[in-house]
Amino acid sequence: MLDFDKFTRYSKPGPRYTSYPTALEFSDTFGYTSYLEKLHSQDPKRPLSLYFHLPFCKNACYFCGCNVVFTSKEEKKERYIDYLLREMEILSQHIDVSRPVIQLHFGGGTPTFFNAEQLGRIIGAIKSHFKNFTADAEISCEIDPRHINEEQMKVMSDAGFNRVSFGIQDFDEKVQIAVHRVQPYDITKAAMELARQYNMVSVNVDLIYGLPYQSLETFKKSLDLAISLNPDRFAVFNYAHVPWLKKTMRKIDETTLPLPAEKLAIMRYTIDYMNERGYKMIGMDHFAKPADELFKAIEKGELHRNFQGYTTKGGADLIGVGLTSIGEGADYYSQNFKEMDRYEEAIDAGKLPHERGVALNVDDRIRQYVIMELMSNFKLDIGRFEKLYKVKFAEYFADALEELKPFEADELLTMTPSLIECSPTGTLLIRNIAIVFDAYMKRHASNSKTFSKTV
Repeated sequence: MLDFDKFTRYSKPGPRYTSYPTALEFSDTFGYTSYLEKLHSQDPKRPLSLYFHLPFCKNACYFCGCNVVFTSKEEKKERYIDYLLREMEILSQHIDVSRPVIQLHFGGGTPTFFNAEQLGRIIGAIKSHFKNFTADAEISCEIDPRHINEEQMKVMSDAGFNRVSFGIQDFDEKVQIAVHRVQPYDITKAAMELARQYNMVSVNVDLIYGLPYQSLETFKKSLDLAISLNPDRFAVFNYAHVPWLKKTMRKIDETTLPLPAEKLAIMRYTIDYMNERGYKMIGMDHFAKPADELFKAIEKGELHRNFQGYTTKGGADLIGVGLTSIGEGADYYSQNFKEMDRYEEAIDAGKLPHERGVALNVDDRIRQYVIMELMSNFKLDIGRFEKLYKVKFAEYFADALEELKPFEADELLTMTPSLIECSPTGTLLIRNIAIVFDAYMKRHASNSKTFSKTV
C-alpha cells in the first residue's frame, strides 16, 4: 500500500517534459533567420514527421490546455485552410519535401470539426507537397466523438490514416457537466465502431484524472465503461490545472477537485486495473496491449516522447504547420505564432509563421537524452549514455545523483554505477525524478504558477 502522506509531499509544480528544454525556455532570440538556418542545415537522411494544428472548436471544454479558437463560422475554417496551404507552399522552399515522411498527425482543437470536404482539401494539399510517405507511416488524428461522421472517417481511411485517438476524459455525468463536455457513452461507442469499420489499425482513448467531483469510486466506473470499448491504447492523463494560463479553467470550482492523495489512489488503481486486463504501462501516462509496437520499441530502447506523447517514430525532424504548432529538429525547437492575425501577417509577407524557439547547446542535448530516457522507459542505461556523449555520468551529474538519494531511500528508484531504474511506485513520480536533471528548474523554483502539480 502507498503511504499517501509521504508521497503527496512530492506534489509540486513541474514540467511534463514533452520537450527539453521546456517551452518556457522558448524565446524570440531564436528568430526567423536562425530558424531558416536550422531548416536548411537539416540532415537530408533524416525522415520527416509532420504535425498539423487544426485549432477550431465549437465550444470550450473547461479542462482543456490546448491552443484553441472557438467558432461556429464556416468562413473562418475555409480561410484557415487557405493559409495552411500557403504555409506549405512557403515551407516547400525551405525543406527537402522529397524526404521520407514517417509520421503525420492532426491535432487541435477538434480536427474533425472540419467537414469531410475540408479534411480532403487539407490532406490533398499535404500529399501534393510531401509525396514520399513510407509504407509503414503512422498517420493519425485526434477525434472528438461528438464531431465525427462516416464521410469524415472515409476521407481519412482513403488517405491512409491508420490511427485515431478519441477524447473521453470521464463518463460520469456530474463530472462531464462540471467540465462542460457532456458526451454519453453511446456516442463514444458509435465513434469507436466507425473507426473499426474503416480499418483503423490502432484506436486510442484519452481519460483524465483529477477533474471536478472525481473520486476513486467514480473513476472505477469510467474505467469499466472505457475498457468495454476494447481500445488498443489508453492515455490516462493527470489534469493540469493552470487557470492563470487558461481562462476557461477559471470556470472550474477548485473546491471540487480531488486532493493529491485521491489522485494517487486513482492512478495506482488504474495501473493495476490495466495490468489485470492485459494492458501494460508505457511511459508516464500510456497503456497498450502487449502486441503493440510500443513494446518492441521499449525492448530496443527506442521509445520516444514528443509533443504528441509516446511514439516509435524517433530520429525524425518534426515540422509543425499551422497556428501555434511546434517543430523539433536534432538541436532546436520552434513554434509558430499563437495569434491568428500575426500568423496570417507572416504568410501574407511570404514568410513562415515562426515566432520563437530555442537552439540546444551541448549541455541541453545531454540532459535532454537523460530526461527523455527516464520519461519514456523509467530507466537510464548509464553505459549507453557514456558511449553516446563521451562524459563520465557520475562526474557530470554529481549534484543530480545527490538529489536522487531521497527517492532511493523512499524506494522510488534504485541506483547502481550502470543503471538508474524506477520502482513501480516511482513511475507515478517520474516527473519529480526527471526534474533533478533539469538545469533550468532552479530559476523557476520560486514561481508556483509556472507548471501544473506533479501529483
